[in-house]
Amino acid sequence: MAEHRPAPRLFVVRHGQTEWSQNGQTGRSDIPLTDVGVEQVKKMAPLLVGEGRLLDPKNICTAQVSPRQRAATTFHLLFDHTVEPDYVLTEEVREWDYGEYEGLKPAEIQKINPGWKIWNDGCPGGESVEDMQARVDGVIKKVRQYHKEYKEEGKHTRDVLIVAHGHFSRVLISRWINFPLCLGTHFNVEPGSVSILSYNHNSLDEPALNGLNLVASGA
Repeated sequence: MAEHRPAPRLFVVRHGQTEWSQNGQTGRSDIPLTDVGVEQVKKMAPLLVGEGRLLDPKNICTAQVSPRQRAATTFHLLFDHTVEPDYVLTEEVREWDYGEYEGLKPAEIQKINPGWKIWNDGCPGGESVEDMQARVDGVIKKVRQYHKEYKEEGKHTRDVLIVAHGHFSRVLISRWINFPLCLGTHFNVEPGSVSILSYNHNSLDEPALNGLNLVASGA
């Protein structure tokens, strides 16, 4: 019976530290983890990943991983000591496309476009707010379909995992709980952390944020 199945969950992992995450830069460029970033994920893995732990491979029906090496490396490091769940590398969970502002620091962007805020203005030559919202909403729709089939029909297993990026994760959290994309500016999603999205009262009609920045750097 559906009511006896525990609420399904979406785990959102931000990749470990990179040089860009340290400097406030972002975009679609393929930036590797720093040594610190690698160690962040290695320390997180035995605490949160494995049989009987929060990220239990047998509970993860699918993992969606950004193709950028900082995300893909994070995923493989997390499951290095256990069985990897089925996963797909997909551009659907890539970082916000910064277009003309790719790789620039916030202060550099402000010199070009004073008062600019990605949450309201999007990125010239990249993804607009509407583009980003549509992409993230599409990801959420697919995740909720997995959750519905699990909860109502007993298909799949309980959880979905996404390994992605900072801005993507902040938008995802905002849209998951049915708020405007711009609310993402109020969420700090740290490198090398896990967030948990699920549902209140075990009801698929009540999406909720259950946890933020588990095992985050500096925590």
